[in-house]
Amino acid sequence: MKKNDNAYKKSGVDVEKGYESVRLIKSLIEETKTKGVLGSVGGFSGFFEPDFKNYKNPVLVSGTDGVGTKIKVAMKLKNHKTIGIDCVAMCVNDIICSGAKPLFFLDYIACGRNNPEKIKDIVFGIKEGCLDSNMALIGGETAEHPKIMQEDEYDLAGFAVGIVEKEKILPTNNIKPGDILIGLESSGLHSNGFSLVREIFNLETENLNSDCGVLEKSLGETLLTPTKIYVKPIEALLKEVKVKALCHITGGGFFENIPRILPKELTATIYKEKIKTHNIFKLIMKRANIAEQNMFEIFNMGVGMILVVSEEDEEKTIKILNKNGVCSYTLGKVEKEDQKVKII
Repeated sequence: MKKNDNAYKKSGVDVEKGYESVRLIKSLIEETKTKGVLGSVGGFSGFFEPDFKNYKNPVLVSGTDGVGTKIKVAMKLKNHKTIGIDCVAMCVNDIICSGAKPLFFLDYIACGRNNPEKIKDIVFGIKEGCLDSNMALIGGETAEHPKIMQEDEYDLAGFAVGIVEKEKILPTNNIKPGDILIGLESSGLHSNGFSLVREIFNLETENLNSDCGVLEKSLGETLLTPTKIYVKPIEALLKEVKVKALCHITGGGFFENIPRILPKELTATIYKEKIKTHNIFKLIMKRANIAEQNMFEIFNMGVGMILVVSEEDEEKTIKILNKNGVCSYTLGKVEKEDQKVKII
């Protein structure tokens, strides 16, 4: 009987395309190489040798996340060069909330069929995110899932590891009434709430080239705007200010995330008029007739991260953050209540 040398390819997996993908992304990965990286792409594992010399009690901090259904927007627009930034951002913005410095990143791409040029575009975004986070991309995996995913579909997830001095882990235990809440501006929707967003703006029928009369860019560009990465401004701030807590405003909005950093007896009072809300949020609220309270339960509303500092550090904190490229402003204060989050 004649042997079937193309059996795997006929099943939907093309190993040659996999080899081509690795060849195309190798130089991108090399761009992110930092001092601790050992070896190169192609092994079974990624290696990183951390430098513990400046730490008394180093603690490794890990985080993993994906991009969610925002990927559908990238697919519709056939623009895959920024979605990798979102993947990195969703991971590193979490781990820096502990005060950690990101060290390295790994990605996982699942696709219906391996398209090397598309994989290269996705990894380009991951590379950009890693460079913006001062960390190395040391490995990853691309897997074809024929007959499970459509040929042009893919999904993306990431995993980041950072390091922090044990005694400097955030949040601290000295948050008290009168402390100040500082808001760090988001770049837009980030990567949250897109299942709802896709219900409001039907990607098949909506004119994605329109600015809808209120947006600064087209709707498509606005929806695909990559998540802001806060690593560099936060690292600059932590060198000069004793930050008490950092909170990533991600899935669950204000009401799910802020309580994660506050002691039980304290609440965050947010002054609504202080928030610099992007027009995309106003458009969503109007188009879908969503109550404002509900918007704060789902979206970041223009605030990608919130931090807690003492009142005496308020002006210095804002000055440092603005100097390091992120628009920041006083958002509210900590009060002695058990409501956890109060938006007035």
